[in-house]
Amino acid sequence: MIPPFDSDGNLPPGVHEATWGEFTATFAGNARRKRLVEGLYRAVKGLKAAGCSTVYVDGSLVTAKELPGDFDGCWEPAGVDPVLLDPVFLDFSNGRLAQKLKYLGEFFPSTARAEAAPPYRTFLEFFQSDKNTGKHKGIIALDLRRLP
Repeated sequence: MIPPFDSDGNLPPGVHEATWGEFTATFAGNARRKRLVEGLYRAVKGLKAAGCSTVYVDGSLVTAKELPGDFDGCWEPAGVDPVLLDPVFLDFSNGRLAQKLKYLGEFFPSTARAEAAPPYRTFLEFFQSDKNTGKHKGIIALDLRRLP
């Protein structure tokens, strides 16, 4: 279940599991949001086909912002077959431009280091912090084994 947004327009702290139906019902409320959700769906279908079990979604798409700019995601690498993985998921060049063009968002392995200096958080940890306020915030977990 997806909880209501807090006073900052973010999800409350934690990793909130959601079905694809719950996700689209909550986050695809206008044309801009639908377009981003469609890009995300293309990406998660590809990750699922490669054996990925879980994708975590962050970015302005999972906030109360009416017209989000994009989404950020990180994917669980355990069980992923690199031969089946779309190479774009490992292309971080040019500010992840290839990912943004293909999927309208950017992706990182969840266990990869998000920071070059201490505290060396993983992307899964990094995404749970508001970049503007530093406060803890929530993200969405999509179980790809249940993806339609």
